[in-house]
Amino acid sequence: MKVSHLIAVLFCVLAAPVWASNEAWENVRAMLYGDRPMQNGDAFIAIDAPYRTPDDARAQLAAQIAAPRGTKVAKVTLVLDENPMPVSAVFELEEPLPSFYFDVTMRVNGPTPIHVIAETTDGHLWVSETFVKTSGLGACAAPPGTDPELALANLGTMEAELVGRVPALNTRARLSSLGANRANKMDLNIDHPSHSGMQMDQISLLFIPMRYVETVDIDLDGAGYVQMTGSISLSENPRVGISVPSRAQAVDVTMTDTDGTVSHLHKKLAGF
Repeated sequence: MKVSHLIAVLFCVLAAPVWASNEAWENVRAMLYGDRPMQNGDAFIAIDAPYRTPDDARAQLAAQIAAPRGTKVAKVTLVLDENPMPVSAVFELEEPLPSFYFDVTMRVNGPTPIHVIAETTDGHLWVSETFVKTSGLGACAAPPGTDPELALANLGTMEAELVGRVPALNTRARLSSLGANRANKMDLNIDHPSHSGMQMDQISLLFIPMRYVETVDIDLDGAGYVQMTGSISLSENPRVGISVPSRAQAVDVTMTDTDGTVSHLHKKLAGF
């Protein structure tokens, strides 16, 4: 089953009931991984999340992953347990790497545990957890922040740029020893309304149909690098930051949304 289809199934299964946090996580975990064992990844995963989101509709969440020695990072999943679509972003690396960093602007619908799961090339699953509080505005149902006609006119416009080195999220020896903070950080800004399907048109009072960024394929220097699968948890006009090798000179991005709209970006990268 495609990751995007699995995310949609999880939305249907998990949106209605209200569970205690541990039950929400156990259901997501079982749906994604079945009975596969999961190991504590606190030594290999650093999560950066605010204590309380200053803006529930646009909270920046970040993680840095350093694979255990002898393995590489193949796939990273971000889960916001209590969001209506808890599997919020999935990063699949074309060629596994010793370390990987991402940050992304998210809707955080309410106080929730956050899990970051890394799958390494030896087949092991590693998980780390934190908790974030919110202001209680119900971000997934909040009205759109931009004019609907303007949002549609600009939908799919993208811009990418290198913004410096990957920030060091944690000083633990393992994360530092891989030199993850020596990689460059590339920010990708995507114009997209990211309709959650839970928002009302403020004039007609009808629900706006769900429409969000489904996949973002990022190639570096003509070769596949990473594919991100999105969800309704992505903020309006989401920004995605990822680590890229310092040698990268050009990026190609293909964005596909759930309505089938496809947009492309090609850009040469200025080195740092």
